[in-house]
Amino acid sequence: MGSALLAGLAAGAGGAKVLVLEPSPSPDAERICRENGFELRASASTQDAPADVLLLAVKPQALDAAAPAIAPLVGSKTLLVSILAGKRIADLAVRLPAGAFVRAMPNTPASIGRGVSGAYASEQTSAEQRAIAQTLLSAGGAVEWVDDEKLIDAVTAVSGSGPAYVFYLAECLAAAGVAAGLPEELSMRLARATVSGAGELMRRSEQTAPAVLRENVTSPGGTTAAALGVLMADDGMRPLLQRAVEAARRRAGELSG
Repeated sequence: MGSALLAGLAAGAGGAKVLVLEPSPSPDAERICRENGFELRASASTQDAPADVLLLAVKPQALDAAAPAIAPLVGSKTLLVSILAGKRIADLAVRLPAGAFVRAMPNTPASIGRGVSGAYASEQTSAEQRAIAQTLLSAGGAVEWVDDEKLIDAVTAVSGSGPAYVFYLAECLAAAGVAAGLPEELSMRLARATVSGAGELMRRSEQTAPAVLRENVTSPGGTTAAALGVLMADDGMRPLLQRAVEAARRRAGELSG
């Protein structure tokens, strides 16, 4: 996720000085930093001045190990923007006492500028700092603010983890095509194009409800109606996704502390 947001940030850094701390950078992260003039280091130094804005993008389980390496960059005026799933602002403040906090959850399409982030700002966050966070996060796509920090766990479960659900849908659709007799590579091409094309159509039809788009494809008594009869059954897709989202939301809560 950090690399995905870094790629989005590269398009909108606007000449700001960017320092990336990563002890084991991926090839993508190294390339992004090299191509955009971002400084890449393994850790902060006591000689570093506190950052105006610090984007924290480590695994939630790695927070305790990462906090001491990041601490030199945190000061009383630092805005800390965290994309750690489950970690509350209270969890962060104990380890990294910044001046203000924004807890956010982007998703991996941020790497192509088509992501969406849910965000919550602490009471100490000024309007100017919130605007900075908006600019930072919008480098990867849309930003939606919530007024209750607890809702970030639900955002994580819907849009943060959501791309994986869509990718799995493509996997399952391709596998179903193979079961119906299609060659494997052809079925995967059809599934990928269908999922990406439907997503783009929904994006361009922003004022049209997804239900209307679905109905537009569905002829009474036709093939789509037959398939939807299975997907929309009482034990079909809706309750399955509700259970999946609830499992993700619950897990986010378990990662706090």
